Amino acid sequence: MPFAAALSEHPVPAYATGEVCGQVLEGVGAHPDLAIVFTTLAHAGALDDVVTTVREVLSPSVLVGAACETVIGTGREVEGGPGVSLWAARFGPVAAVRSLPVEVPFTPSALVVVGDPFSVDPGELLAEVAAEYPGLPVVGGMASGARAPGATRLALDGAVYSSGLVGALLGPGADVVTLVSQGCRPIGRPFVVTDGDSQIIRSLGGKPPLERLEEIADKLAPEEVRAINTGGLHIGRVVDERKADFGPGDFLVRQVIGGDRDTGAIAVNDVVEVGTTVQFHVRDAAAAHAELDTMLSSLPSDDAADAALLFSCNGRGARLFGVPDHDAALVSDRLGRVPTTGFFAAGELGPVSGRNELHSYTASMLLLREHLP
Repeated sequence: MPFAAALSEHPVPAYATGEVCGQVLEGVGAHPDLAIVFTTLAHAGALDDVVTTVREVLSPSVLVGAACETVIGTGREVEGGPGVSLWAARFGPVAAVRSLPVEVPFTPSALVVVGDPFSVDPGELLAEVAAEYPGLPVVGGMASGARAPGATRLALDGAVYSSGLVGALLGPGADVVTLVSQGCRPIGRPFVVTDGDSQIIRSLGGKPPLERLEEIADKLAPEEVRAINTGGLHIGRVVDERKADFGPGDFLVRQVIGGDRDTGAIAVNDVVEVGTTVQFHVRDAAAAHAELDTMLSSLPSDDAADAALLFSCNGRGARLFGVPDHDAALVSDRLGRVPTTGFFAAGELGPVSGRNELHSYTASMLLLREHLP
């Protein structure tokens, strides 16, 4: 197997790093093409030492790392405590990314990236990727937990940075599949935006949005009403207007951030142009579970992945689901205990309908399989 992963919750970073290095070395051997290491904030101050140890023990061609609020391992999510998650792969050429563009002697299959939320504009990053590598999927997220500029901790090969981005362009040696679970379910039916400006929607199909919402209120379940009343109302913007019918994966979901009862208008966390097709969505734990479960269960076979990278929103986890390990455990339940790493992000990156986007409240995944000729 060309993939391996390990997770340690030991409170001493040197011990934790040694533990995960030993397990990964046993699983994949020395000199992997790519190693990825994430630590919780409890070990952020030791990230230099963690990186040094991983490089000395594994000698990867490329090493990517970061300190984040919560780290993810195979079937586990370490929230609020010490943790080191290490993942390594041997599948062919990989190129380190500190800035774009990067000239590579291969056709990349995906970009895995971790950014500093204080110095990286995700929109500019994704526009640059689209210009330099048309159609290339981007999966990753913005590092979480830092309270101020300069506090972020990112690693690339032997260096640790407090700003910018780090990542890796993956070569053709692994087959990749992306999944972005936005954690919502649609309610009502689609409408065309008939009046609005920038983030304000004044009319859906000729009526104020709040009036449209009232029309479907009687058909909502009590838990859906509770979710709406506690900030769970979202709106999905259709990505590909050429389609005749819209379903899961066809909407880019954004939060409704306010409403005006006098005019019936709403404000959304996105720019929505007149003529765009949209549909109300609701976000709660049940919707988030059901969508991710459906996506994972719909993969073509039980051996759909040999490994996984998982970037979940820091608004998910136990604070949303009420239990620990939800996303990571569901991945393991549906795909088998494939080697997994990742972290809770302050904004997730992943493609929807073929277009890379910045998300919130999502679980964005890159599934990998060894490429077999």
